[in-house]
Amino acid sequence: MGRIFKFCGASAFWFVLVTASWAGLLGIVDPPVTWVMVQQSGEQKSFHRSTRDLEDIARCMPLAVISSEDQRFMTHHGFSWKAIEKAMEGNAKGKRVKGASTISQQTAKNVFLWPGRNYVRKGLEAWFTVLIELLWTKERILEVYLNVAEMGPGVFGAEAAAQHCFGRPASKLVPAQAALITATLPAPRRFRCDRPSGYITGRQQWILRQMRNVGDVLDPEVLARRKAKIEAEERKEEAREARRRERK
Repeated sequence: MGRIFKFCGASAFWFVLVTASWAGLLGIVDPPVTWVMVQQSGEQKSFHRSTRDLEDIARCMPLAVISSEDQRFMTHHGFSWKAIEKAMEGNAKGKRVKGASTISQQTAKNVFLWPGRNYVRKGLEAWFTVLIELLWTKERILEVYLNVAEMGPGVFGAEAAAQHCFGRPASKLVPAQAALITATLPAPRRFRCDRPSGYITGRQQWILRQMRNVGDVLDPEVLARRKAKIEAEERKEEAREARRRERK
């Protein structure tokens, strides 16, 4: 029994050490490739990927992604518990609901893990999400996400998407173009920003409205106001929940 405990303890120690070192390294070095890139390079006729620093990507691009995918990205610690709760409730009722993955979770999944769905992978996704939230800045998470996310068939990253869809660098994107690229993210192999359907243009307009509502949360002053607003909303929600419990 003692040997088993020693083996488990040693295994846990090396797992934490190796994964934390891996995550720490990719906090300063760009990921060379992802599992999805390898898979798509064999399936697609063409493959496009260009890595850019966050400051070399038009500010509207990360703001479009935040507004569409994870509006509380700058204020949470990797997980959106409200979104997870809603997703679980929807699944229990058999409803189709939007996924609960944050930008941090999507980044961890894209960079460190293989495609697929099972409990082991989900557990590792949560672990790597914790690691990158601890070891990376929010800006670094955004930067990596915008360089590895699939944004079209065989198209990875904002720079490749901007060149593919609009023939211009990501640094020259305007809000409408950033919103159109972002509109394809739920299913980038099905939806296309170079030939958008009516559904995608509708999503584009919704994202532009959300960008105006959320604001430039990469600006510290705007972010501070956003945090205060969220905290006020949470207090109101807690008060409503308390009143509901009292009525019961």
